[in-house]
Amino acid sequence: MLTAIAIGYGLLVNLVAFALMGIDKNRARRNAWRIPEKQLFFWAVIGGSIGAIAGMQFFRHKTRHWYFRYGMPAILAVQAIGLCAALYYL
Repeated sequence: MLTAIAIGYGLLVNLVAFALMGIDKNRARRNAWRIPEKQLFFWAVIGGSIGAIAGMQFFRHKTRHWYFRYGMPAILAVQAIGLCAALYYL
C-alpha cells in the first residue's frame, strides 16, 4: 500500500513539473505572465526533478540558465542519494 502511494506521488509530482515547464515555455513565447522560477524549483525539490529535467529538454526551456542546467541535476542527485540511503536503512 505504501509503495503504491509513493509511486503515485512520484508520478504525479513529475508530471506536474514536466507540465509546468511546457506551460512556462508557452507563456514565454506569448510574453504572458510567467511561472516563477521558485515554483519550478519547488516542484523539483519535492520529488519532480526527473519531470523538470525532462521538461527542460523536451520543451528546450531554461537550458541556458546555469542554475537550471546544474541545479536540476544536483537536486536529482541529492534525491537519488537520499532514496538509496532510505532503502538501505529500511
